[in-house]
Amino acid sequence: MVLTEGIFRNCIIADPELTGVSAVLFDEVHERSIDSDFGLALALEAQAAFRPDLRLIAMSATLDGDRFSGLMGDAPIITSKGQSWPLELHYIGRRSEWPVEQDMAAAVRTAMAEEQGDILIFLPGVREIERTMARLSGLDNVAALLPLHGNLDPAQQRAALRKDERGRRKIILATNIAETSLTIDGVRIVIDSGLSRRSRYDKAAGVKRLVTERASLSAATQRAGRAARQQAGICYRLWEEAGNGGLPPFDPPEILESDLTALLLDCASWGEGEPANLRWLDPPPTASIAAARKALIHMDAIDAAGRITAHGRTLSALPLPPHLAHMLLIAARYGQAKQAAAIALLIQERGLGGQGDDLEQRYARFGRENGVRADAARGLAARLAAMAETALKEHGVDKDSGAQTLSSGAMVALAFPGRLSKRRDTGGESWISVMGRGLQLDPASPLASAEWLAVADLQGAASGARILSAAAIIGDEVDRLFGSRIERQNSLRYNRESDRIEGKAIRRLGAVLLSQGQIERIDDADAAVLLCGAVRQYGLDLLPWPEAATKLRIRADFAGHEAVGDMALLNELEDWFVPIIAGVRRLRDVSASSLISALDGMIGWDARQQIDMIAPAKFHSPAGTTHDIDYAAAAGPTVQLRVQALFGLDSHPQIGRAQMPLILSLTSPAGRPIQTTQDLPAFWRGSWHDVAKEMRGRYPKHNWPEKPWEASASLKTKKAQGR
Repeated sequence: MVLTEGIFRNCIIADPELTGVSAVLFDEVHERSIDSDFGLALALEAQAAFRPDLRLIAMSATLDGDRFSGLMGDAPIITSKGQSWPLELHYIGRRSEWPVEQDMAAAVRTAMAEEQGDILIFLPGVREIERTMARLSGLDNVAALLPLHGNLDPAQQRAALRKDERGRRKIILATNIAETSLTIDGVRIVIDSGLSRRSRYDKAAGVKRLVTERASLSAATQRAGRAARQQAGICYRLWEEAGNGGLPPFDPPEILESDLTALLLDCASWGEGEPANLRWLDPPPTASIAAARKALIHMDAIDAAGRITAHGRTLSALPLPPHLAHMLLIAARYGQAKQAAAIALLIQERGLGGQGDDLEQRYARFGRENGVRADAARGLAARLAAMAETALKEHGVDKDSGAQTLSSGAMVALAFPGRLSKRRDTGGESWISVMGRGLQLDPASPLASAEWLAVADLQGAASGARILSAAAIIGDEVDRLFGSRIERQNSLRYNRESDRIEGKAIRRLGAVLLSQGQIERIDDADAAVLLCGAVRQYGLDLLPWPEAATKLRIRADFAGHEAVGDMALLNELEDWFVPIIAGVRRLRDVSASSLISALDGMIGWDARQQIDMIAPAKFHSPAGTTHDIDYAAAAGPTVQLRVQALFGLDSHPQIGRAQMPLILSLTSPAGRPIQTTQDLPAFWRGSWHDVAKEMRGRYPKHNWPEKPWEASASLKTKKAQGR
């Protein structure tokens, strides 16, 4: 019995014991497809758990024998030469500055002139095939130019395999579809560009992109072998023989570069929620499995533990990728299974319904399209729709007859919710997806005027992938389908420039901003957090400290009391600051009295008495006057007063724990400075004589005694004192 890898996968999941099967042969294992690797992993699991008698064989002409042998329990490696024909290799190189199709066309003309037989050409993609055919158009009379790639319908592909009706030589221009498992009668010449185009999956963006790179040595060997399947052959290689050393030995395994959603669902169907527990030649990447698990949980196909759900089993029974199967089942509940099945085919099959990026237009054209391919696709869509409806009945799920009809865009969004995208510019060229990726759309597209797009297919780098197919969807439908995923957030911040708390109410669907508006009412608790954060970030000077509070903090610091120092205030900010800012939304609105009261509370009554004693706020002069002491002065604690207020004092005032001298800034009766001293007795007996002499001339009405330490302190004039 011969099965495709996909069918074998389904068979072994349905019957892990492989009843009636004594041996399984995996052919062309060098291709390293996901289905091949997974089928082998399941067969090894079945062999270990149920069927120790089951024989497993991995086979290929370019087998990585040691690795496969190790995976399969040190299985013996058997080499069979079989029947082979001579094969000549010619390395003809190429001019790197030329496009590959120019070198290829030249090589074809050389082979046509030098050798007999049909020619098989390997090129990286359809674009290069078409350009090479254009350059070879002059050979139409002597050769049939036949493309061979996956985008052709089966009839066109078969044409490349048949003999030419006019008896001409065939020149078959193929992608790597013709590398293995294909013998084309009459081919004895192969011309290999040495290039391959592969699909790489960007796990973070959920985007596939095509990359052109050098073919592996294994692929080159397989390609060359196409020339010697029936007779002696020749292979022209468009690179130098020395370049073989730089070729990778094998193609990269598909499991390392693909979306693994279907694989993870198959593992869950098998009963293994953690794929890493299976035996792999190359284990699936952790990041890819995590992305697949998240997608399947959102689809309700598996639970948080990785176990398959009833919905997941229904998905796995449909011959569609999980995303499209999910879309089909949901649409079936709305009575729209046929439309959803048709859209699933349009997403997978290019050319159905014509070209263009608007899936809605393609769907309309598909309904009117004539031809064998269109008829076959409509028949397949009908069968898929019937399968979905049957599955719903089997699981007792009723159709929702009262539900609103799903648009084409809604169906696509159900399949690819992370690609739901909103327009970012007026021209419709730039879009932002729910998953946070920027997407590009041709501004001439009919979709460019839509506000929302449900994107089905992308291509390119994640930073600017281009939308290949999509359908418009209206905002109301987005709210209806994805309302449970819409996040509502209140965004608050303190604006230092305006000294204001600004609040915005935000609605988001993933990375897409749906709406935002001002928050009318901000809770005291939220405001307190922001105001405390602002003080911590920008410093205590942001607060409107009254002069009395500032002086108290300086005096406390002088007295050695750290309770109201910067570090202490910041460390205990929530304790003293939050209680005084209830209802406050700007720091400038914090009241002066509340700040002073907060400081008093931090200091306490006993400590306040000590501060007043060690660092008094006022100096009381012998004249009975009171003067503020400036503890912030550069020279130290300083008091400014008229010199007459100190008459009769023959000792210098002391301050602080260490009884340091208080700086005396002495002024004239007019308030002009005349002397600064920290040794009053020395001043009286020293420079006072000269100062008094000068002052008597300027202020004759005031007392300027020879021995001020013996005089009476008074700010009055001599006449007033006499009265």
